[in-house]
Amino acid sequence: MAHHKSALKRIKQNKKKYLRNKHIRSTLRTFIKRVREAVEAKNADQARQALLAAIPVIDKAASKGVIHASNASRNVSRLTKLVNTLG
Repeated sequence: MAHHKSALKRIKQNKKKYLRNKHIRSTLRTFIKRVREAVEAKNADQARQALLAAIPVIDKAASKGVIHASNASRNVSRLTKLVNTLG
């Protein structure tokens, strides 16, 4: 265990950040999964709604630094392309 005050503080900060990032990442994956499930079910309306809900979550995760901006852009692009295949 750390002995310095600053090291103890960093441990607490890292734990808080880890939990926050874990929650955001989990939420992100759930929203992406909803889009994919709607596409697999060939439900165009539900897929579009899920995509519109997922895009802000993806962008927010990128702005918070949980995922890289390129990763967010790639996810949005691929999901949009997937939803557009339904017509």
